[in-house]
Amino acid sequence: MQSYTIGQAARLLGVSPDTARRWADAGRMSTHRDEGGRRLIEGRDLAAFSVELARNGDGEEDTSHTSVRNAFPGIVTAVKLGDVAAQVEIQAGPHRLVSLLTREAVEELGLEVGMEATARVKSTNVHIDRT
Repeated sequence: MQSYTIGQAARLLGVSPDTARRWADAGRMSTHRDEGGRRLIEGRDLAAFSVELARNGDGEEDTSHTSVRNAFPGIVTAVKLGDVAAQVEIQAGPHRLVSLLTREAVEELGLEVGMEATARVKSTNVHIDRT
């Protein structure tokens, strides 16, 4: 039977590792420790919990849902703010992506040089998600 770490479970459930850890501490998710002391969740238990979670709608409120499939996680390398518009550059591995968006969007996302972000590309549009 496959077991998952708290981080892997969090990623599969669409929540932060801290949230998954709190759920495990509260007894909502059944866990055990391996020889190295890592907390693990059995695959069968995680599957049942994920179904319960979806039914109850207990996920994190700020979880991003998108139909965009081409995601480029990277680091913000430049932010140029104008009065209304802004330009954000992300280095995602060997790829440099540049997106033009509103200044308001950049401020709402809190985008700054050095932070992680994901550029999502659909057709000719690039969407920026803060990670």
